[in-house]
Amino acid sequence: MLKIRLKRLGAKKAPTYRVIVINSTTKREGKPIQELGHYNPKTKEMKLDIASANEWVKKGAQPTDTVKYLMANCNPDGTLNYKKSEVVKLSKKAQAKKAEEEAIAAEEAKAAAEAAAAAAEAPAEEVAEEVPAEEATEA
Repeated sequence: MLKIRLKRLGAKKAPTYRVIVINSTTKREGKPIQELGHYNPKTKEMKLDIASANEWVKKGAQPTDTVKYLMANCNPDGTLNYKKSEVVKLSKKAQAKKAEEEAIAAEEAKAAAEAAAAAAEAPAEEVAEEVPAEEATEA
């Protein structure tokens, strides 16, 4: 079976990868059938021939989970669709504080919605009570 997977290159603790098509029984650094691109996880730099990758998938090659993610988040020109502003690492204390603030905001929104619903029901009851009183004076 053919696999689309990563081939590790680079120095110790500074990996870079090539995206390759290879037989599943071949070792990680074995000779690939085709090289589709490269990926550097440290700098989030990627160049991938997405058309060839999709062609290999149609032929029956199975991409690994990481390669599936890279293919899904790939721009049409083959670069990685990565926004640094979305990736924010918070400490456990900061995550707990953020969750607490979100819970308080949700409670306030719920209370405001209940108050608005109660305010909407109250005038309708008053109008219903006033209508029979007017009819009684006319008769």
